[in-house]
Amino acid sequence: MPPVSMPPSEDARAIFSRLGYSVSGDGPDFVAERKWRTVRVTALSDGEDLNGRRVLADGGEPSDTYRFRCFVAPKEATGDVQNRLASVDPAYEWAVIGVDDDGEYDVHLPDAS
Repeated sequence: MPPVSMPPSEDARAIFSRLGYSVSGDGPDFVAERKWRTVRVTALSDGEDLNGRRVLADGGEPSDTYRFRCFVAPKEATGDVQNRLASVDPAYEWAVIGVDDDGEYDVHLPDAS
């Protein structure tokens, strides 16, 4: 049986907390708020999460619910998540954060082109 990959939920919470956001919600989906900005954060693992089950055009929410979305995934999967988001062209602004085993991360934004 292949190893089970857990979503990087705790890494995602730590990143947003260090950036000064208040974090609410449990599990791999939560909300981060700071000043006027509210971001729906979704931590993704390998497999089904990355292949579209949880990376949807509307994220399962009405398109006007969250203007900003952030998907947190293992670093090696960030390209797949970005490609999936670009292919569905969601109505919200998005970013992808790639996290490694040491908690180091990179932020990826959509191409401006």
